[in-house]
Parts: sequence; structure tokens; C-alpha cells
Amino acid sequence: MKLMDALEGRRSVRRYDRRPVPESLVIELLRSAESAPSAGNLRARKYIVVGRPDLRKALALAAYGQEQVEEAPILIVILADFDRSRTRYGDRGYLYAILDASSAITCLLLAAFDAGLGACWNGAFDDQMVKDLLGYSEDLVPVGIISLGWPLESPPAPPRRSMEELVRWEME
Repeated sequence: MKLMDALEGRRSVRRYDRRPVPESLVIELLRSAESAPSAGNLRARKYIVVGRPDLRKALALAAYGQEQVEEAPILIVILADFDRSRTRYGDRGYLYAILDASSAITCLLLAAFDAGLGACWNGAFDDQMVKDLLGYSEDLVPVGIISLGWPLESPPAPPRRSMEELVRWEME
């Protein structure tokens, strides 16, 4: 698949088939995520893969009832690792860790689409509930819960803003 096809074709999928996603495919997606750019090449991000139905249900509650979080066969929680980034960049490391995690999410979403999977970046959730459920250290902060599975829908393209509205040119 050409990159532009993936960029233009990828959608937020919220309805999934119950078929399991093979662990080998999840590992491929995580490798794709790790190909993302990273400030200072620190890779200030971590991943938690969730397949347990009880934990998906609890995470859906933490995500304010978003059904796709419970219904997807796999969730990948991407965490920003602030301490890792702060060691080099001080307070600005906070921003860089979030950017590292966000870049990884984008690569993961594109790789999932390329593999025929549907995925959705779920960003609305209660951070403390997610932490309580998954039990990670204080220096990690969740940036996204990615719901992932074989798609049961193909959402239409959302409206796009014009380049005139988005870009300001300062060339000469």
C-alpha cells in the first residue's frame, strides 16, 4: 500500500468483529509504532496490551463508556514516559514524551490500516482510573487507548479544512 493511500484511507473504526487479533500481528504493530520519530531518540513511551474482557470492560468505564473500548478484541494503551525524557530535556521533556507517544500512535494506526485492521485512538478517559486498573508507575501518563480489531464498518471520510484556512505562508 502506498503511504498516501493509508493516510487518506485510514478512519476511526468503532465497531469490530469478535475474531481475535493474532499476537504476531500485534507485535508487528508495536514494531511499527516504535519506528516513529522520537526526541533525542529516547523513545519515551511504553505500551500495555490488553485482551482480557474484564479489563477491557473496566477501561471502557474509565473511558466514559466508549463502547469500542470494551468491544474491541485488543486494546493498546500508550504511555508517555516523562522521567525518561526529563533526564535529557528537563521540564520540556514533558512535552517531548507526549509527542513521542503521539507519534507512535500515528504509526500504529497506519500500520493497523495497512494490515486490514480497524482502530480508534481513544483520548477521552480518566487518567487516574486507567492508572489504578493497569498499575503503572507515576512517571508514566496515558496518551491514548487504542481499540483494535477486524472492522465491521467503513466510516466515510470526514470533512477536511482547506489549505487556505490552515496554512499561512511567510516565504519572502
